Amino acid sequence: MKPGLSSERAVILAPKGRDAVVAEALIREAGYYAQACPDFATLLHEIEGGAGCAVIADEAIKTADLRGLGKWLHEQPSWSDFPIVLLTHQGGGPERNPDAARLGHLLGNVTFIERPFHPTTLISVIGSAVRGRRRQYQTRAILENLSESEGLLQTALNAGRLGALELHLPGMELELSDTCKSFFGRGPTEPFTFDDLQASIQPDDRERRQVELDAALRHGADYNVEYRNVWPDGSVHWVETRARIVRHPDGQARSLVGVCVDITARKTSDIERDTLLDQLTSERSALAELTATLEQRVEERTADLMKEVAARERAQEQLRQAQKMETIGQLTGGVAHDFNNLLMAVMGNLELLRKRIPDDPRLHRLIDGALQGAERGASLTQRLLAFARQQDLKAVAVDLGGLIRGMIDLLERSLGPRVALRLDIPDGLPPARIDANQLELASSTWRSTPATRCRTGARSISGCLNTAPARVTRPSTPATISRFR
Repeated sequence: MKPGLSSERAVILAPKGRDAVVAEALIREAGYYAQACPDFATLLHEIEGGAGCAVIADEAIKTADLRGLGKWLHEQPSWSDFPIVLLTHQGGGPERNPDAARLGHLLGNVTFIERPFHPTTLISVIGSAVRGRRRQYQTRAILENLSESEGLLQTALNAGRLGALELHLPGMELELSDTCKSFFGRGPTEPFTFDDLQASIQPDDRERRQVELDAALRHGADYNVEYRNVWPDGSVHWVETRARIVRHPDGQARSLVGVCVDITARKTSDIERDTLLDQLTSERSALAELTATLEQRVEERTADLMKEVAARERAQEQLRQAQKMETIGQLTGGVAHDFNNLLMAVMGNLELLRKRIPDDPRLHRLIDGALQGAERGASLTQRLLAFARQQDLKAVAVDLGGLIRGMIDLLERSLGPRVALRLDIPDGLPPARIDANQLELASSTWRSTPATRCRTGARSISGCLNTAPARVTRPSTPATISRFR
């Protein structure tokens, strides 16, 4: 939009950094007109040529000569209250910064935005400023077409939803239009004095409003204030009042004349916007906390999964070992069956041979030795079948002493001539209810190698005999295995 008496464009002065470029882009994107200015002189020229509002960075005017801008603002028509958006650094608002308060007093209709600002905040403020400026243009157009008569002026005020007020000095007599009375919750015929207005102001806003009123009455400053008032029904509403001193020809103040407007909707929108921004900040904080907690939960879950994987691998390894043992058992059972069949044939032939040979003690002794070896082989097959779980365990009463004595020959042949075997078995041991083959299987480990298996076999046999652990001595040749209780 080109400069003109009804221009709604936003002129921008932010010479440092990218604030001007960013602000111009955001304003244009929101559907408003914007133009960046390189220096303060250009800004003032564009404002005088016609603009809707101005966006100024505080560092751009700290050292600038503001007399020209102040004069233009002071001399602007009564309908005009040129809006200025002042970009300040964090903590640079009028509440905490005297310079900002001074600028606000000098420039008049100023809205402060602390940097860094949220794009939504800037667009909302620009939108409010442009709409306000648009209403000012509308008021100007109406006023220019109206005559000086009071009736036409009231029509203009009503058209702009502006209430007219006049405070006569020095008696402080207040006159309000019907529209203005409605902003305070009063009807057209209800009386509403200056004292009634003072009493209706919300207590928290009374001091601030009184300061502005005193400044206008004593020094002739423009009266521009926003405050809350309480209606007779208890509801709270916002009112914005703008007024100026009207003087007698001799210069004495005659009255304070101005307009007021109900800005409850705008204030409510601002409050909702601020609340929304606070909620957004809280949600971002909650999201950040949730993200941190989520990472921790993922790490904990990963550790649990690794433990489960390790446990599953151990279980699989145990299963594989069990399957190996089952396979070995099946193989052992098959070999034991075949070996048992061979032994049965050998033993049968030996029995037949013993019946048919001459009555020669030497031959019978050889056959008995062969039968004894075959019987030991049969016993071995029974142990193999028991290992393969293809032969049921038969727990019977067994004489442990007799069983051990019956194994002496086999033990001696297994140990060899360099080892002397001596057994110390007490007499009168009670029978033990065990599987004889399993006991012999336990002792076979002891018989396997004289050098290392004696200890294992000694523990097994001594455990069965309910005796003390065996003691194995390895003297020089011949070795002696002694066993005691």
